[in-house]
Amino acid sequence: MFELLKAGGIIMVPILACSILALAIVLERFWTLRTSRVTPETTINDLWRSIKKKELNGKKLKALQASSPMGRVLASGLMNAKHGRDIMKESIEHEASQVIHELERFLNPLGTVATITPLLGLLGTVVGMIKVFAEIQLAGVGDAGNLAGGISEALMTTAAGLSVAIPALICHRYFIRRVDALVVGMEQEAIKLVEVVHGDREINVEGA
Repeated sequence: MFELLKAGGIIMVPILACSILALAIVLERFWTLRTSRVTPETTINDLWRSIKKKELNGKKLKALQASSPMGRVLASGLMNAKHGRDIMKESIEHEASQVIHELERFLNPLGTVATITPLLGLLGTVVGMIKVFAEIQLAGVGDAGNLAGGISEALMTTAAGLSVAIPALICHRYFIRRVDALVVGMEQEAIKLVEVVHGDREINVEGA
């Protein structure tokens, strides 16, 4: 690892830092954006069961709020259901905007890493090529082996930058789609909840 850093020059340091940052974000987001954590089925089933049996109380609302991000959204709506449909919808939308912001956390830095690492690699290559041509100007072409070695070292930063950027970009796109899917699921459950609470929809045996 040290030899690669030494061969690629000083530009390899920020590329390595970007790779560590990207890896940390990817691992954290994979853990955070699990369906079982964000929109657990048990939370939904328990909620519909409580509403059907008319057992929903303050204690269960607090438990729902603490259970998951989706639980927070639904609990916010239920806490304001008595103020009418519009207020209930507004409270759901307000809480949902905060939840979505949390789900999208660190995605911008990950996208930034995917954008700048190829540029850093290109910068390293340009700097390396400048050094190679400076040596040619001073000593001439001389040994072709040394010249080829200098060029290969100059290209190393580009390879390193692309090696970081490509996985980072793939993961960034995946997490954006993942957040969109989770948000759609929460929206569907929230709409269903509003309709059930205000008598526009009946709860069936399975749930709603």
